[in-house]
Amino acid sequence: MNTVSPGSIGRFLTLADAADVLNISLSQAYALVRSGELAAIKVGGGHGHWRVERPQLEAYIESRYEEARRRALWNESDYANIPDLTADRFV
Repeated sequence: MNTVSPGSIGRFLTLADAADVLNISLSQAYALVRSGELAAIKVGGGHGHWRVERPQLEAYIESRYEEARRRALWNESDYANIPDLTADRFV
């Protein structure tokens, strides 16, 4: 995979660049876009090409950190051991 340095690209990243930043496969990146988890736009005529705006990628990363933080807090809470309220049930 290509190494992406923050100053080397413009406002939009290709889906391959976004996948590199997230250290995931291109097919996983497509799945994130198709599910709506990662906001992207299609540019160009015909089939077009997916592009991810830098702030959208950063927002996605931030949301993953927030989710991890909330899970950790939930797992430390007094309610984490109640079977009907387990965090996995809500995912």
